[in-house]
Order: sequence, then C-alpha cells, then structure tokens
Amino acid sequence: MTTPSRVSATLILLAASAAFAHAAEPAAFADAFTHGKLSLNARLRYEGVQQTALKDADALTLRTRLGFTTAPWQGLKAMVEAENIVALGGDRYSQSGLNPAAAGRAVVADPETTEINQLFLAYTAQKTTATLGRQRLVLDNARFIGDVGWRQNQQTFDAFTVQSTALTATTLTYAYLDQINRVFSARHPQGKWASDSHLFNAAYTGFAAGTLTGYAYLLDFKNAAANSCATYGASFAGAQPLASAVKFAYRAELATQSDYGPSPLDYTATYIALSAGLVAKPGTLTLGYEQLGSDHNVGFKTPLATLHAFNGWADLFLTTPAAGLRETYLRATATLPAALALTASVHRFETAVAWIRLGEEFDAQISRKFSAALTGLVKFADFRRDAPAYPNVQKIWAQVEFAY
Repeated sequence: MTTPSRVSATLILLAASAAFAHAAEPAAFADAFTHGKLSLNARLRYEGVQQTALKDADALTLRTRLGFTTAPWQGLKAMVEAENIVALGGDRYSQSGLNPAAAGRAVVADPETTEINQLFLAYTAQKTTATLGRQRLVLDNARFIGDVGWRQNQQTFDAFTVQSTALTATTLTYAYLDQINRVFSARHPQGKWASDSHLFNAAYTGFAAGTLTGYAYLLDFKNAAANSCATYGASFAGAQPLASAVKFAYRAELATQSDYGPSPLDYTATYIALSAGLVAKPGTLTLGYEQLGSDHNVGFKTPLATLHAFNGWADLFLTTPAAGLRETYLRATATLPAALALTASVHRFETAVAWIRLGEEFDAQISRKFSAALTGLVKFADFRRDAPAYPNVQKIWAQVEFAY
C-alpha cells in the first residue's frame, strides 16, 4: 500500500472507531458537520521573469482551494481540503521542467495540478493536540520547517504531530514526517519525498526579554538522500521599549548540522542568524546577517524551509552554494496613505568560504487589504550578479487573493 493510501486508510479507521465509540450520541456527532466551517481560497497571480541566458517567463495562474473543517466533537476534529492550479498559456513558462514545450524558458515553480492539499484527523485533550494525516506545518520563522506559502502549490506533510502547551509558558512540538508533498506537484520526479524524519521543537516565553526556542530536526529522505541531515539549534527573540511608541527588536540563532541517515555526504556546518531593528507604528527598520556555513564543500541545508522568505525574493539561493552563503540585509516596512503597506530590502551575498562576492539584490512590495477577505499586491525583485556562476534576474508579480 502506498503512503497516501496508508494515511487515508488510517484516517477512515480512526473516524469510524470514534463514531462507533459514541454511537449513543448521534445528534452530537451530526453537529460536528452541521456546525463545521467551509473554507475557500482563490489566488490569481501574474509572475514575470527575465533571466540571463533564458527566454522570458510569463505565468498567469489561478490557485483555488476548497476545504471543510468539522466542529470539535468529543475532542475530535477532521479537515479535508482540495487544491487546483490552472495556468493561462501554461507553456509561457517552465513548470519546473514538466512541460517540454517551455524548454529554454525561465522556471516559475507553479505547475498545473489538482490534488488533496490537506486531509487530517485531530484529537485535543486539554492543552495537547495530536494530528494525523496530510497537514501544513510551520515551526518558528519557517527557516527550517515551513509550508512554502508563497508558491501556488503549498508544501504539506503526511505526518503525525503532537503539540502541547500543558507546561507554563511552554509550547512543545513533535512531528513524525512520513512523506513530504512538495511544491512541484506529484507529477514531478522530486514532487514527493519518502521520509522517516523526526522533528522536536520547544519554545519558552517566560523570559521578560523574549522567547527561547530549542530544536532538533532529524531529516531522512529515501529518494533525496543528499538532503538528509540532522540539525540542532536554538534561537532567542524579543523586543524592548525605547520610548512610548518605539521598540528595539532583536533575534539571534545558532545551529549546527551534519549528515544523517542515508546521506552519502560527510560534513558538519554551522548556521548563524542575527538581526536587530526599530519597531514603531509608522514602520520598521531591521539590519540582519545570516550565514549558512560549509564543510567538505557541502553547504548548510534547509530542504523543508519556506525558502522564498529568505535570501532574496529572486530565489537564487534556494540551494545553499557548496562554499556556503553569507547575507547582509537591510529591510524597511512602512504604512502609506490609502491603506497601502510597503516592504523594501537590499541584500548583499557572499560565499561563507573566502567571502567571494556573489551579487546584490533589491526587493520591494506594495500591498493593500481591501476587505477582510480580499488582498492585493505588487512585488518586484532585482538580482545583479558579481559572480559569473549566477545569472542576472528580474521578477515581477501582481496578485489578488480572496480568502474565506
């Protein structure tokens, strides 16, 4: 039996056993459906890409998700969500190599697909929730574990997770990952990773100065062995008032990583992230530094991260270079007239080994929330290379999203 089949069968058995166990309360069980919630998300996006040595890409895609979540019953809750992505002129961009007619065009990793995005059963007892099935999972700032929410096809996990807040000011999370459902869709050779991975995360908010988080991520991928790795780390983040309307925000993180499980590699690399800035009602200003180290010509890996949120929106460093990566950035946000929100940042990239300059990038986004359900944005990224191994890249996006 395949992994999705095993998960589906397990969900059906659990739901059936729960129903039989409480057969004396059919009305209450029915209420779980009559009081459930329907969800709808529709996101229309244009993405244009100009990249050295490739034909321009023009991707106009519509992502639609339809889901239903039951109301809690005897501590149980179930959720199912279907997802469809269609493209107008789908051969105007490379769908990660899935459409041969677009050979030679730049990649936009939003392939056309229809699939079950989420399907899970959750049980909550007091302050602990266990969830089994296909689900989204985001830990901390998504630097290591995320749902890749920017892409049209969300990354989800066939997993068993337990999260507890039973201890004072503490959130404990454990997850066993059986399969990774990646953004490239099931049609892609690397669209699904068979996994035997364990995630441990503990966050403590009891310090006045901020939140302390520790984690261990033991990633084991059978059909992507080179991405198997063990990462151990900790972060501390907080903010302190400087004046009545201004705060000083800060974050520091340190992690170490080595090969794990079926990995054919032999390395131990270090991750460092530091940021500090000012937070006020009109906007924020943040200076940051991130280093993904290298050892034995292997760069620090983040295979399950929401990668678009880090190292520039042009997505030139989705895979860490063999010589590692150093990034220095300055990011600003501002509230503009007409309810507009601006985000802009500049980045400088170098290798972690020998500090070889790779390039600079400028990113900017203007967004507006038109209602509780409707949001629009325009976004731009411009990467200029300093090393011939990388292309010059310009990307522009225009998007409108409805969420109910």
